Amino acid sequence: MSELFQVVTLDKGRSLITNQWKMPQGIEKVKISESLNRRLAIDLMAAEPVPGFDRSVVDGYAVRAADTFGASESLPALFNIAGEVGMGDKPDVTLQANEAVAIATGGMLPLGADGIVMVEYTEKLDDETIEVFKPSAPGDYVLRQGEDVAAGSVVLAQGTVIGPYQMGLAAAVGYETLEVSKRLRVGVISTGEELVEPAAVPKEGQVRDVNSYCLAGMIEKSGGIPTLYGIVRDDSTLLQRTLDKAIEENDLVIISGGSSVGVRDLTLDVLSEGLIFHGLAIRPGKPTLAAVLKNKLVMGLPGHPASAAIAFYLLVQPLLKWGTYKNDEQTVWAVLNRNLSSGPGREDYVRVKLLSDNNTTVASPVLGKSGLIHTLTEADGMIRIPLSKEGLCAGEKVEVILF
Repeated sequence: MSELFQVVTLDKGRSLITNQWKMPQGIEKVKISESLNRRLAIDLMAAEPVPGFDRSVVDGYAVRAADTFGASESLPALFNIAGEVGMGDKPDVTLQANEAVAIATGGMLPLGADGIVMVEYTEKLDDETIEVFKPSAPGDYVLRQGEDVAAGSVVLAQGTVIGPYQMGLAAAVGYETLEVSKRLRVGVISTGEELVEPAAVPKEGQVRDVNSYCLAGMIEKSGGIPTLYGIVRDDSTLLQRTLDKAIEENDLVIISGGSSVGVRDLTLDVLSEGLIFHGLAIRPGKPTLAAVLKNKLVMGLPGHPASAAIAFYLLVQPLLKWGTYKNDEQTVWAVLNRNLSSGPGREDYVRVKLLSDNNTTVASPVLGKSGLIHTLTEADGMIRIPLSKEGLCAGEKVEVILF
Protein backbone atom coordinates (compact mmCIF):
# COMPACT_ATOMS: atom_id res chain seq x y z
CA MET A 1 0.00 0.00 0.00
CA SER A 2 2.88 2.40 0.71
CA GLU A 3 3.67 2.76 -2.98
CA LEU A 4 0.41 4.71 -3.36
CA PHE A 5 1.68 7.40 -1.03
CA GLN A 6 3.05 9.63 -3.78
CA VAL A 7 2.62 13.22 -2.69
CA VAL A 8 1.53 16.00 -5.04
CA THR A 9 1.79 19.75 -4.55
CA LEU A 10 -1.19 21.68 -3.27
CA ASP A 11 -1.67 23.35 -6.65
CA LYS A 12 -1.58 19.96 -8.37
CA GLY A 13 -4.06 18.50 -5.90
CA ARG A 14 -6.46 21.39 -6.44
CA SER A 15 -6.11 21.03 -10.21
CA LEU A 16 -6.86 17.30 -10.04
CA ILE A 17 -9.99 17.93 -7.97
CA THR A 18 -11.20 20.67 -10.31
CA ASN A 19 -10.63 18.51 -13.40
CA GLN A 20 -12.21 15.32 -12.06
CA TRP A 21 -15.15 16.59 -9.99
CA LYS A 22 -18.05 18.59 -11.35
CA MET A 23 -19.24 20.85 -8.59
CA PRO A 24 -23.04 21.15 -8.18
CA GLN A 25 -24.34 24.45 -9.61
CA GLY A 26 -27.80 24.77 -8.10
CA ILE A 27 -29.38 28.23 -7.66
CA GLU A 28 -32.02 29.40 -5.22
CA LYS A 29 -33.64 32.68 -4.18
CA VAL A 30 -33.31 33.94 -0.63
CA LYS A 31 -34.43 37.07 1.17
CA ILE A 32 -31.74 39.69 1.71
CA SER A 33 -32.10 39.13 5.45
CA GLU A 34 -31.12 35.48 4.92
CA SER A 35 -28.29 36.06 2.43
CA LEU A 36 -25.34 36.50 4.80
CA ASN A 37 -22.31 34.43 3.68
CA ARG A 38 -24.16 33.20 0.58
CA ARG A 39 -22.54 33.38 -2.86
CA LEU A 40 -24.21 35.37 -5.65
CA ALA A 41 -25.13 33.19 -8.61
CA ILE A 42 -25.56 36.09 -11.05
CA ASP A 43 -24.37 39.68 -11.44
CA LEU A 44 -26.47 42.12 -9.43
CA MET A 45 -27.43 45.09 -11.60
CA ALA A 46 -28.62 48.54 -10.52
CA ALA A 47 -31.83 49.56 -12.28
CA GLU A 48 -31.64 53.07 -10.85
CA PRO A 49 -28.99 55.42 -9.45
CA VAL A 50 -28.09 55.60 -5.77
CA PRO A 51 -28.81 58.10 -4.42
CA GLY A 52 -31.73 58.91 -6.67
CA PHE A 53 -31.34 62.66 -6.07
CA ASP A 54 -28.78 65.22 -4.89
CA ARG A 55 -28.80 65.14 -1.09
CA SER A 56 -27.08 66.82 1.82
CA VAL A 57 -24.61 64.92 3.97
CA VAL A 58 -24.73 67.44 6.86
CA ASP A 59 -27.18 69.64 8.72
CA GLY A 60 -27.14 73.18 7.39
CA TYR A 61 -28.45 75.36 4.60
CA ALA A 62 -28.70 74.66 0.88
CA VAL A 63 -27.37 77.64 -1.11
CA ARG A 64 -26.09 78.76 -4.46
CA ALA A 65 -22.37 78.36 -3.78
CA ALA A 66 -21.40 81.47 -5.77
CA ASP A 67 -23.41 83.62 -3.33
CA THR A 68 -21.10 82.58 -0.47
CA PHE A 69 -17.80 83.48 -2.12
CA GLY A 70 -15.83 85.93 0.00
CA ALA A 71 -17.82 85.26 3.16
CA SER A 72 -15.78 85.40 6.37
CA GLU A 73 -16.22 86.02 10.09
CA SER A 74 -15.34 89.66 9.65
CA LEU A 75 -17.53 90.04 6.57
CA PRO A 76 -20.38 87.50 6.64
CA ALA A 77 -22.75 87.02 3.71
CA LEU A 78 -26.45 87.61 4.36
CA PHE A 79 -29.10 85.17 3.14
CA ASN A 80 -32.88 85.19 3.21
CA ILE A 81 -34.38 81.94 4.53
CA ALA A 82 -36.62 80.67 1.75
CA GLY A 83 -37.99 77.64 3.58
CA GLU A 84 -37.04 74.24 4.96
CA VAL A 85 -36.66 70.82 3.35
CA GLY A 86 -38.76 68.18 5.11
CA MET A 87 -37.13 64.76 5.41
CA GLY A 88 -38.45 62.49 2.71
CA ASP A 89 -40.06 65.41 0.88
CA LYS A 90 -39.31 66.93 -2.49
CA PRO A 91 -38.60 70.68 -2.06
CA ASP A 92 -41.17 72.94 -3.71
CA VAL A 93 -38.88 75.95 -3.89
CA THR A 94 -36.30 77.11 -6.46
CA LEU A 95 -33.47 79.11 -4.92
CA GLN A 96 -32.91 82.66 -6.07
CA ALA A 97 -29.87 84.86 -5.44
CA ASN A 98 -28.87 85.10 -1.75
CA GLU A 99 -31.53 82.65 -0.63
CA ALA A 100 -30.97 79.67 1.66
CA VAL A 101 -33.11 76.68 2.58
CA ALA A 102 -32.70 74.87 5.89
CA ILE A 103 -31.82 71.21 5.26
CA ALA A 104 -31.02 68.19 7.43
CA THR A 105 -28.63 65.35 6.71
CA GLY A 106 -30.12 63.25 3.91
CA GLY A 107 -32.46 65.95 2.70
CA MET A 108 -33.02 66.57 -1.02
CA LEU A 109 -31.43 69.70 -2.47
CA PRO A 110 -33.91 72.21 -3.89
CA LEU A 111 -33.61 73.39 -7.48
CA GLY A 112 -30.96 76.06 -7.89
CA ALA A 113 -28.84 74.86 -4.95
CA ASP A 114 -25.40 73.42 -5.62
CA GLY A 115 -23.74 73.60 -2.20
CA ILE A 116 -24.33 73.30 1.53
CA VAL A 117 -23.20 75.57 4.34
CA MET A 118 -22.84 73.67 7.60
CA VAL A 119 -25.00 75.03 10.39
CA GLU A 120 -21.83 75.61 12.46
CA TYR A 121 -20.77 78.34 10.01
CA THR A 122 -24.02 80.29 10.20
CA GLU A 123 -25.84 82.46 12.68
CA LYS A 124 -29.55 83.14 12.62
CA LEU A 125 -30.31 86.84 12.91
CA ASP A 126 -34.10 86.38 12.88
CA ASP A 127 -36.72 84.04 11.45
CA GLU A 128 -35.98 85.26 7.91
CA THR A 129 -32.23 85.96 7.82
CA ILE A 130 -28.93 84.14 8.48
CA GLU A 131 -25.30 85.16 8.34
CA VAL A 132 -22.80 82.85 6.62
CA PHE A 133 -19.19 82.98 7.84
CA LYS A 134 -17.53 80.48 5.50
CA PRO A 135 -17.79 80.10 1.70
CA SER A 136 -19.17 76.95 0.13
CA ALA A 137 -17.81 75.51 -3.12
CA PRO A 138 -20.10 73.80 -5.63
CA GLY A 139 -20.67 70.25 -4.43
CA ASP A 140 -19.61 70.89 -0.82
CA TYR A 141 -21.34 68.41 1.50
CA VAL A 142 -23.52 67.20 -1.39
CA LEU A 143 -23.91 63.57 -2.41
CA ARG A 144 -24.73 63.72 -6.10
CA GLN A 145 -27.36 61.59 -7.84
CA GLY A 146 -25.72 58.29 -8.83
CA GLU A 147 -22.48 59.10 -6.99
CA ASP A 148 -22.75 55.90 -4.94
CA VAL A 149 -24.14 53.61 -7.65
CA ALA A 150 -24.68 54.46 -11.32
CA ALA A 151 -27.85 53.21 -13.01
CA GLY A 152 -27.15 50.16 -15.18
CA SER A 153 -23.90 49.27 -13.39
CA VAL A 154 -22.93 45.92 -11.90
CA VAL A 155 -23.38 46.45 -8.18
CA LEU A 156 -22.09 43.06 -7.06
CA ALA A 157 -20.40 40.55 -9.35
CA GLN A 158 -21.36 36.90 -9.68
CA GLY A 159 -19.48 34.86 -7.10
CA THR A 160 -19.41 37.62 -4.50
CA VAL A 161 -19.80 36.31 -0.96
CA ILE A 162 -22.49 38.40 0.71
CA GLY A 163 -21.50 40.23 3.87
CA PRO A 164 -23.39 42.85 5.91
CA TYR A 165 -22.35 45.72 3.63
CA GLN A 166 -23.30 43.80 0.49
CA MET A 167 -26.71 43.14 2.05
CA GLY A 168 -27.15 46.89 2.56
CA LEU A 169 -26.03 47.68 -0.98
CA ALA A 170 -28.49 45.17 -2.44
CA ALA A 171 -31.26 46.80 -0.43
CA ALA A 172 -30.19 50.25 -1.60
CA VAL A 173 -30.76 49.31 -5.25
CA GLY A 174 -34.15 47.77 -4.57
CA TYR A 175 -33.60 44.04 -4.24
CA GLU A 176 -35.79 42.09 -1.86
CA THR A 177 -34.44 38.65 -2.80
CA LEU A 178 -31.11 37.49 -4.23
CA GLU A 179 -30.22 34.56 -6.47
CA VAL A 180 -27.48 32.61 -4.73
CA SER A 181 -25.70 29.30 -5.17
CA LYS A 182 -27.19 26.47 -3.18
CA ARG A 183 -25.22 25.54 -0.10
CA LEU A 184 -23.31 22.29 -0.50
CA ARG A 185 -24.30 19.45 1.82
CA VAL A 186 -21.25 17.94 3.49
CA GLY A 187 -21.20 14.62 5.33
CA VAL A 188 -18.61 14.10 8.07
CA ILE A 189 -17.39 10.67 9.15
CA SER A 190 -14.85 10.17 11.94
CA THR A 191 -12.91 6.90 12.03
CA GLY A 192 -10.85 5.14 14.67
CA GLU A 193 -11.11 2.53 17.40
CA GLU A 194 -9.74 5.03 19.89
CA LEU A 195 -12.54 7.59 19.49
CA VAL A 196 -15.45 8.09 21.87
CA GLU A 197 -18.26 10.65 21.97
CA PRO A 198 -17.69 13.91 23.90
CA ALA A 199 -20.01 12.88 26.73
CA ALA A 200 -18.18 9.60 27.32
CA VAL A 201 -15.40 9.14 29.86
CA PRO A 202 -12.43 7.90 27.83
CA LYS A 203 -10.70 4.75 28.97
CA GLU A 204 -6.94 4.46 28.78
CA GLY A 205 -5.95 4.67 25.14
CA GLN A 206 -9.17 6.44 24.11
CA VAL A 207 -9.76 10.08 23.13
CA ARG A 208 -12.91 12.11 22.52
CA ASP A 209 -13.96 12.81 18.95
CA VAL A 210 -12.78 16.34 18.14
CA ASN A 211 -12.79 16.44 14.36
CA SER A 212 -16.51 15.82 13.81
CA TYR A 213 -17.38 19.00 15.66
CA CYS A 214 -14.44 21.08 14.52
CA LEU A 215 -15.17 20.20 10.89
CA ALA A 216 -18.91 20.78 11.31
CA GLY A 217 -18.19 24.30 12.54
CA MET A 218 -15.78 25.02 9.70
CA ILE A 219 -18.29 23.71 7.16
CA GLU A 220 -21.04 25.92 8.56
CA LYS A 221 -18.74 28.94 8.68
CA SER A 222 -17.68 28.32 5.08
CA GLY A 223 -21.26 28.23 3.83
CA GLY A 224 -21.91 24.48 3.75
CA ILE A 225 -24.52 22.33 5.50
CA PRO A 226 -22.86 19.70 7.71
CA THR A 227 -24.29 16.31 8.61
CA LEU A 228 -22.44 14.17 11.15
CA TYR A 229 -22.39 10.41 10.69
CA GLY A 230 -20.68 9.67 13.98
CA ILE A 231 -17.72 7.47 14.77
CA VAL A 232 -16.98 4.45 12.60
CA ARG A 233 -14.78 1.74 14.09
CA ASP A 234 -11.97 0.08 12.15
CA ASP A 235 -14.31 -2.15 10.17
CA SER A 236 -14.17 -1.87 6.38
CA THR A 237 -17.73 -3.16 5.92
CA LEU A 238 -19.15 -0.64 8.39
CA LEU A 239 -17.07 2.18 6.90
CA GLN A 240 -18.23 1.30 3.39
CA ARG A 241 -21.88 1.21 4.49
CA THR A 242 -21.59 4.58 6.23
CA LEU A 243 -19.73 6.10 3.28
CA ASP A 244 -22.39 4.88 0.83
CA LYS A 245 -25.11 6.51 2.94
CA ALA A 246 -23.16 9.78 3.23
CA ILE A 247 -22.48 9.86 -0.52
CA GLU A 248 -26.16 9.30 -1.24
CA GLU A 249 -27.25 12.14 1.06
CA ASN A 250 -24.59 14.80 0.40
CA ASP A 251 -22.69 16.67 -2.30
CA LEU A 252 -19.33 16.14 -0.64
CA VAL A 253 -18.07 13.80 2.07
CA ILE A 254 -15.20 14.17 4.52
CA ILE A 255 -13.65 11.18 6.26
CA SER A 256 -11.49 12.12 9.21
CA GLY A 257 -8.70 9.71 10.08
CA GLY A 258 -7.49 6.54 8.40
CA SER A 259 -5.81 8.34 5.50
CA SER A 260 -2.19 7.30 6.08
CA VAL A 261 -0.66 3.93 5.22
CA GLY A 262 -0.98 2.03 8.48
CA VAL A 263 -2.36 -1.48 8.68
CA ARG A 264 -5.60 -0.28 10.28
CA ASP A 265 -6.08 2.76 8.02
CA LEU A 266 -9.09 1.73 5.96
CA THR A 267 -10.04 5.02 4.31
CA LEU A 268 -7.64 4.44 1.43
CA ASP A 269 -9.12 0.98 0.84
CA VAL A 270 -12.72 2.19 0.48
CA LEU A 271 -11.69 5.12 -1.74
CA SER A 272 -9.15 3.33 -3.93
CA GLU A 273 -11.54 2.87 -6.86
CA GLY A 274 -12.04 6.62 -7.34
CA LEU A 275 -8.72 7.86 -5.95
CA ILE A 276 -7.48 11.18 -7.36
CA PHE A 277 -4.41 11.60 -5.19
CA HIS A 278 -3.01 10.34 -1.92
CA GLY A 279 -0.59 12.62 -0.16
CA LEU A 280 0.05 16.38 -0.32
CA ALA A 281 3.43 18.11 -0.10
CA ILE A 282 2.30 20.16 2.89
CA ARG A 283 2.83 20.11 6.64
CA PRO A 284 0.64 19.50 8.52
CA GLY A 285 -1.72 17.48 6.34
CA LYS A 286 0.55 15.24 4.29
CA PRO A 287 -1.72 12.11 4.38
CA THR A 288 -4.67 13.98 2.84
CA LEU A 289 -6.37 12.17 -0.03
CA ALA A 290 -9.18 12.84 -2.48
CA ALA A 291 -11.47 10.61 -4.53
CA VAL A 292 -14.55 10.87 -6.71
CA LEU A 293 -17.20 8.20 -6.17
CA LYS A 294 -20.62 8.28 -7.83
CA ASN A 295 -19.83 11.85 -8.98
CA LYS A 296 -19.34 12.97 -5.36
CA LEU A 297 -16.09 14.36 -3.98
CA VAL A 298 -14.74 12.48 -0.96
CA MET A 299 -11.89 13.99 1.04
CA GLY A 300 -9.83 11.87 3.42
CA LEU A 301 -8.34 14.18 6.04
CA PRO A 302 -5.75 13.26 8.67
CA GLY A 303 -6.97 12.33 12.12
CA HIS A 304 -4.88 14.88 14.00
CA PRO A 305 -7.06 17.98 14.58
CA ALA A 306 -4.54 20.59 13.38
CA SER A 307 -3.71 18.57 10.26
CA ALA A 308 -7.40 18.06 9.46
CA ALA A 309 -8.17 21.75 9.97
CA ILE A 310 -5.31 22.99 7.77
CA ALA A 311 -6.19 20.52 5.01
CA PHE A 312 -9.82 21.65 5.23
CA TYR A 313 -8.86 25.34 4.93
CA LEU A 314 -6.72 24.63 1.88
CA LEU A 315 -8.90 22.17 -0.03
CA VAL A 316 -12.51 22.26 1.16
CA GLN A 317 -13.25 25.76 2.43
CA PRO A 318 -12.60 27.50 -0.94
CA LEU A 319 -15.07 25.17 -2.67
CA LEU A 320 -17.78 25.79 -0.09
CA LYS A 321 -17.22 29.53 0.16
CA TRP A 322 -16.32 30.61 -3.38
CA GLY A 323 -17.08 27.55 -5.50
CA THR A 324 -13.53 27.62 -6.83
CA TYR A 325 -9.89 27.74 -5.77
CA LYS A 326 -9.48 31.42 -6.58
CA ASN A 327 -7.23 33.24 -4.16
CA ASP A 328 -9.75 35.18 -2.08
CA GLU A 329 -8.41 34.47 1.39
CA GLN A 330 -8.60 37.32 3.86
CA THR A 331 -5.02 38.19 4.74
CA VAL A 332 -2.99 40.73 6.67
CA TRP A 333 0.70 41.54 6.61
CA ALA A 334 2.74 41.17 9.77
CA VAL A 335 6.33 40.97 10.98
CA LEU A 336 7.53 37.51 12.04
CA ASN A 337 9.03 37.51 15.54
CA ARG A 338 11.16 34.35 15.33
CA ASN A 339 13.03 32.18 12.85
CA LEU A 340 11.16 29.27 11.27
CA SER A 341 12.72 26.36 9.41
CA SER A 342 11.10 24.22 6.73
CA GLY A 343 11.98 20.88 5.20
CA PRO A 344 12.68 20.52 1.46
CA GLY A 345 9.95 19.50 -0.95
CA ARG A 346 6.97 20.70 1.05
CA GLU A 347 4.93 23.77 1.95
CA ASP A 348 4.74 24.48 5.66
CA TYR A 349 1.65 26.14 7.13
CA VAL A 350 2.46 27.57 10.53
CA ARG A 351 -0.26 28.75 12.90
CA VAL A 352 0.35 32.24 14.26
CA LYS A 353 -1.12 34.64 16.78
CA LEU A 354 -1.29 38.32 15.86
CA LEU A 355 0.09 40.80 18.35
CA SER A 356 0.59 44.57 18.36
CA ASP A 357 4.00 46.06 19.16
CA ASN A 358 4.47 49.83 18.80
CA ASN A 359 1.78 50.05 16.11
CA THR A 360 3.36 47.11 14.24
CA THR A 361 1.39 43.91 13.65
CA VAL A 362 3.50 40.97 14.77
CA ALA A 363 3.01 37.31 13.81
CA SER A 364 4.00 35.02 16.68
CA PRO A 365 4.09 31.29 15.78
CA VAL A 366 1.90 29.00 17.87
CA LEU A 367 4.08 25.95 17.86
CA GLY A 368 2.91 22.46 18.68
CA LYS A 369 2.34 19.02 17.23
CA SER A 370 -0.51 18.38 14.81
CA GLY A 371 -2.45 16.46 17.44
CA LEU A 372 -2.84 19.52 19.67
CA ILE A 373 -6.23 21.24 19.38
CA HIS A 374 -5.31 24.22 21.57
CA THR A 375 -2.90 25.52 18.92
CA LEU A 376 -5.91 26.19 16.69
CA THR A 377 -7.86 28.03 19.38
CA GLU A 378 -4.87 30.27 20.15
CA ALA A 379 -4.09 31.10 16.51
CA ASP A 380 -5.55 33.95 14.45
CA GLY A 381 -4.33 32.54 11.15
CA MET A 382 -1.45 30.80 9.42
CA ILE A 383 1.57 31.70 7.32
CA ARG A 384 2.85 29.73 4.36
CA ILE A 385 6.48 28.75 3.84
CA PRO A 386 6.66 27.92 0.11
CA LEU A 387 8.37 24.93 -1.45
CA SER A 388 11.20 27.13 -2.69
CA LYS A 389 12.23 28.34 0.78
CA GLU A 390 14.00 26.56 3.61
CA GLY A 391 12.48 28.82 6.20
CA LEU A 392 11.67 32.36 7.27
CA CYS A 393 13.71 34.80 9.31
CA ALA A 394 12.70 36.88 12.31
CA GLY A 395 11.86 40.42 11.19
CA GLU A 396 10.64 39.24 7.77
CA LYS A 397 7.27 40.53 6.53
CA VAL A 398 4.83 37.66 6.13
CA GLU A 399 1.30 37.36 4.77
CA VAL A 400 -1.06 35.86 7.33
CA ILE A 401 -4.07 33.92 6.06
CA LEU A 402 -6.79 34.66 8.61
CA PHE A 403 -8.91 31.84 10.01
